[in-house]
Amino acid sequence: MKGFRVVFSKPMKVGIKAFELREPAENEVLVKTKATLISTGTELTALTGDFPDQSAWSMYIKYPFAPGYSSIGEVIKCGSRVKDISIGDIVASTSHHATHALVRADELIKVPENIKVENACFHTIAAGVMNSIRLAKVSLGESVVIVGLGLLGQMATIFSRMAGAYPVIAVDLSENRLKIAEISGATHILCADDWDNVRESVERITKNRMADKVFEVTGNPEVIPKAITLAKIMGYLIILSSPRGKTILDFHDEVNSLSRIIIGTHFSSQPVFETPYNPWTRKRNTELFFDLLSAGYLRIDHLITHEYYWRDAEKAYEMLLEDRTKALGVILKFEE
Repeated sequence: MKGFRVVFSKPMKVGIKAFELREPAENEVLVKTKATLISTGTELTALTGDFPDQSAWSMYIKYPFAPGYSSIGEVIKCGSRVKDISIGDIVASTSHHATHALVRADELIKVPENIKVENACFHTIAAGVMNSIRLAKVSLGESVVIVGLGLLGQMATIFSRMAGAYPVIAVDLSENRLKIAEISGATHILCADDWDNVRESVERITKNRMADKVFEVTGNPEVIPKAITLAKIMGYLIILSSPRGKTILDFHDEVNSLSRIIIGTHFSSQPVFETPYNPWTRKRNTELFFDLLSAGYLRIDHLITHEYYWRDAEKAYEMLLEDRTKALGVILKFEE
């Protein structure tokens, strides 16, 4: 049996490649994909090759590169020792943009029946942003600034409000993304075309206190020195994006002098196993995301901007390369 996956054979080259599918091992299941979500930041970095040599990016991205890590599919075969997953179950995984995937059963999360497949596709992004909000310790009444309103920034806006933050100030260059951020729960929106104005506005909105927590979500190394200036004395700068390159920062003036705190919150810092000290694994965060969607407590339909059939993946990436600010949730559908 053959499957097909989206592949970047080299920078700026998108294609479809066949691969052989074997029978699932005793602890594996074979999943037939229903839909996947394009991670526009990570995948465009991989597609363009716009990352430094001798970096974590260059270690991760090797061509040919199979993109995608947020998939929903239906179980069609189970290994002999699989117990808690059955044929016909709809499940979430971190598989690539591919028609089929072999996945360890203990890595899958079941999707409740009343959740739309397209919404469920956001699970990896949602779990990662939940992890960031937890590490930042966002709490009731804290002022939060979100710099960069792609998918991660929109999710950070949603979960900051859910955690009780107020005000939640959204900052971006794109008027379209700023409007969507209001739907996501931003209490104030600011255009980033004038950073002096952004700083003055944050100062005014926070009653001269500046922000308790500032999330950097652009991935642009040049934005980080600007974003940190929005944090108060002993405030936090949270790096939620994956910056592409080195940043020059005056640590005396912007960190040491004001005792600001900088933390990284990559998705990989979610613990592998639940413990009493930190139960919030990727799986646990994903389960919570699905519970919130299922209960109607969380709504993300407004984040879906484009849908493509998987064989038209090249068109999806062409659209993103032309102007990624027009897009947020870009779904690849694998069913006719």
